[in-house]
Amino acid sequence: MNVNEKIRAREVRLIDSNGDQLGVKSRQEALEIAQTRNLDLVLVAPNAKPPVCRIMDYGKFRFEQQKKEKEARKKQKIINVKEVRFTPGIGDHDFETKLKNARKFLEKGDKVKAAVRFRGRAITHKELGREVLDRFAEEVKDIATVETKPKMEGRNMFMMIAPVNEK
Repeated sequence: MNVNEKIRAREVRLIDSNGDQLGVKSRQEALEIAQTRNLDLVLVAPNAKPPVCRIMDYGKFRFEQQKKEKEARKKQKIINVKEVRFTPGIGDHDFETKLKNARKFLEKGDKVKAAVRFRGRAITHKELGREVLDRFAEEVKDIATVETKPKMEGRNMFMMIAPVNEK
């Protein structure tokens, strides 16, 4: 943003610190008005004809902007995607262990990507993989929802599960 001497336009439309229009002035005249008030001349609309300048405390303005940006960053929620891998013929105990881990991820607020990896001839029995994913979705339905239904990608079958928002 151009401030004070960095403004190149010969004439500018001037707005004072209260938001009142002071009309079209030469750059030098506008700078003098700003300096008599111990404030800065800031170019706010460079593409207007003539360009629009405002008299304000630029340091304070920048500080307020940075404060707003910091506040906005605080409110952002970063969502991680965790992956849980199964095989079509997974045992009950292994399934329970992976289910427990997935529940932990969902309770933390992360999304879970459930994947069934088919090896060798197992790819001919895709229905077994779908059954594993359906069982998994059924087990976590109290704390999560299915975001994308099971679909094949190469030798893997994927399904995305997102935590339910309590608002």
